[in-house]
Amino acid sequence: MLVAFDFGISNTDIAVYQESQLKFFSTPSIAQDALDAHSIIDLLSAHHFDVTKITRMGVTGGKSSNLPSSIQSIPVSIINEVDAIGLGAKILYDIQDESTLVISAGTGTACIQIHGEVFHHLGGIAVGGGMLEGLGSLLFKNGNGQEINEFALQGSRAQLDLAIGDVVNTIGTLSPDITAVNFGKAKFSSADTMENTSAALCNMVGEVIGTVAYLNALLIGASKVCFVGRTSYLSEVASGIDQRLELAGLTGHYNEQRAFGNVIGVIERLKNYG
Repeated sequence: MLVAFDFGISNTDIAVYQESQLKFFSTPSIAQDALDAHSIIDLLSAHHFDVTKITRMGVTGGKSSNLPSSIQSIPVSIINEVDAIGLGAKILYDIQDESTLVISAGTGTACIQIHGEVFHHLGGIAVGGGMLEGLGSLLFKNGNGQEINEFALQGSRAQLDLAIGDVVNTIGTLSPDITAVNFGKAKFSSADTMENTSAALCNMVGEVIGTVAYLNALLIGASKVCFVGRTSYLSEVASGIDQRLELAGLTGHYNEQRAFGNVIGVIERLKNYG
């Protein structure tokens, strides 16, 4: 049995590979400073894993590099998060030799280039699901990303955002419906509904991620943008991402198991590189 852990800021994802079967689990993350061998054993116990059947564990994310090289005589492989993202994306999206951009959209956002078997960290931004939930908590006392997305589906960002058509006649070939200023109308509005605010907020997060994605894709000559991480599951964030990608003629790819991209990569490393 191979077991992989990805210690994210919000969630800890676990993958178990046994008898050619892969199973996934997830749990809220503990404080990164509290991560140690005892917390690993607690996680194994909480999910009723038979420790005697584990032949190797792999860890990535957070402060996993502080963990010992073995826990209860089980070897522990520490996998660089860039490698975990790259390997996981290669499996999820069947990426071969072509230059491909992977966006890890979680609490924050990271950009990874895959070129064959080589993975490059192109950089990252502090905008992601964590910002969405943090601002939601500040603005209307709701820090649940999925609930904010549900409110967004019932609202209209047009009540708060300024579109290009609102401020100028034309800018090149850009559609007048494209956002010119996120929350630009809020300056002149004393208050607005939670639904409209959620719609504008989800869209803003998506547009920032999408803009960073297409700029990096153009930089490396990638025709494919693949996503891992949970933030892209939020439909109104993904809509904002896709609208920005379309400006560069790019399409976002969203595998159903992308939430577990990192642990899939760790398992792959354990299987093939030991």
